Amino acid sequence: MSITPTQDRDAQRSLARLLPRLEQEFAAHVGTPAWEAFLRRLDEHFPRLFYLLRELYGDQYDFFYHLERTLALAAQSWFDRPADLKAQDAQREANPTWFQSEQMLGGVCYVDLFAGDLQKLRAKIPYFQELGLTYLHLMPLFSAPEGDNDGGYAVSDYRAVDPRLGSMEDLRTLAQALRGAGISLVLDFICNHTSDEHRWALAARAGDPEYADYYFLFPDRTMPDAYERTLREIFPDKHPGAFTYRAEIDKWVWTTFNVFQWDLNYRNPMTFREMAGEMLYLANIGTEVLRFDALAFMWKELGTVCESLPKVHTLVQAFNALLRIAAPSLLFKSEAIVHPDEVARYISAEECQLSYNPLLMALLWNSLATREVRLLRQSMGHRFKIADDCAWVNYVRCHDDIGWTFDDADAGALGINGYDHRRFLNAFYTGRFGGSFARGLPFQENPRTGDARISGMLASLAGLEAALHSGDGAEIELAVRRICLLHAIILSIGGIPLFYLNDEIGALNDYSYVDDPAKAGDSRWVHRPATDWARMERRHDPATLEGRIYGRLRHLIQVRKATRAFAGNQMQVINVGSDHIFGYVRTGPEGQRAVVLANFTERPQSLHPNEVRLYGLGYQFRDLVEGRTLALGEQMLTLEPYQVMWLAAE
Repeated sequence: MSITPTQDRDAQRSLARLLPRLEQEFAAHVGTPAWEAFLRRLDEHFPRLFYLLRELYGDQYDFFYHLERTLALAAQSWFDRPADLKAQDAQREANPTWFQSEQMLGGVCYVDLFAGDLQKLRAKIPYFQELGLTYLHLMPLFSAPEGDNDGGYAVSDYRAVDPRLGSMEDLRTLAQALRGAGISLVLDFICNHTSDEHRWALAARAGDPEYADYYFLFPDRTMPDAYERTLREIFPDKHPGAFTYRAEIDKWVWTTFNVFQWDLNYRNPMTFREMAGEMLYLANIGTEVLRFDALAFMWKELGTVCESLPKVHTLVQAFNALLRIAAPSLLFKSEAIVHPDEVARYISAEECQLSYNPLLMALLWNSLATREVRLLRQSMGHRFKIADDCAWVNYVRCHDDIGWTFDDADAGALGINGYDHRRFLNAFYTGRFGGSFARGLPFQENPRTGDARISGMLASLAGLEAALHSGDGAEIELAVRRICLLHAIILSIGGIPLFYLNDEIGALNDYSYVDDPAKAGDSRWVHRPATDWARMERRHDPATLEGRIYGRLRHLIQVRKATRAFAGNQMQVINVGSDHIFGYVRTGPEGQRAVVLANFTERPQSLHPNEVRLYGLGYQFRDLVEGRTLALGEQMLTLEPYQVMWLAAE
């Protein structure tokens, strides 16, 4: 938000009245370098924080009390912040777009499934370095209820690690070790809800009215019914509706996702303060990026869908402004699996500097199924551009399901019916469509609407599982090529590429989840396998399947890191005269240029070299992937099945 001169004056007057109280509370720090640094950032960012909080809570009788305590929270957090993190703050303030480097490579995993616990994960840092990671997202690792806990997304304590994984000290030590290895720790900020075993929920269940106001509790169905007239069901098969009756308190509780996940009430300024405290705590243990989980659902208003409302953005911006004062190097990453237009609205330096790119993920899988790039080209042509000081996080697979989030208008412009096409994609990726190479499972299939999402490991969805079952060597090679194709796109298209660890060795679906009662009802566990380290050890042997996949992907990573054109976000989609070849031009910070061509079919595809020469490559250029020089006259340029070319001027 932009602050007018009048607003800035009013904010400064408010700060002038609050500052003496802060000076009194933190007298031991007044006059120190830490105090001066705090004052500098407070002066710069307070006006924005003030007006954001006033928009949220200005009608509350005790607004200024909460404002004062929020500033005190920021001050205490800054004074408690370790010296090495303060040094990092200074470095990244001087280089605020450090994350746009071509050196960036992300990985994501579950601690227990990948290594066992935090100490054992620390021992895997050499592997992360070997792969080339500079960013490691650890799936939820905090205390959560036993049994079904939504994969850890039902948090019972934001300041306690699941004891099976270790301790908070183990997490601090890991964060420091990762930082020393040049790897940024990424954790989830699960901000829409807590588990029903969180101390706030327990107090609310015990009848404490203060903590009851941290959530949405209703004495009967009147208000839940009114809200549900406009809400969509997120998990319709296992949790119809958005509310759960709790007999022990005789109340209906807002539970968007699961009965054990209680939605937080951000209309209450105490909720904001408490969650701000949890956020700053995570910042000070060494977290460098926080993934805002389910942020679209954080604000509720009657008569709306209660998703991506304007005050959600206000909330996230307020958290962001507070960080700029107390932990300025920490970044936000949005997780908003909503309409592409809504995803884009969360991306800014004042909101989330990073964002998952669910549209790209969905359209890559769409192009594999259709063998066409029309929808991919149409959508990325006008939906990839974001602010120059932000970045996409591009991924092929993640812990979650695949939802077909493309825009129906984009599809309609190509004569594609969105509803019918989604049903085709669901059939294709669950193996119900004739000739499909995919082996996936439906997630939250709704027989009434035909809606569903897709679960499955990348290799299984890309055809490797079916090919291995048939023993067809040619089909195995095609599946390996599909795996490499998808990764070659996310490595080159602009932003931070994110690997779902185990994909680099072609791990398949794990169907054993059905034997675990806590997991059996959630098909997403099929793509959350434990790492097979015996298989992982074969990654350097090119005679093995693991070695074939790992070797090719590792080569692509190395080439990316040596190609300055892949830094930043500048990307132009191009039409190369074929609906089967996806093409785009990358331009680096110093004007370096590369053209990317990707064949999304199992057959060779050709294009006229003039389609490439138009973009400044001339008559002689180099394929960075193959390491060979191409001198083209009038002969056609041919891409082999699922081949990707990264072309640069010789």
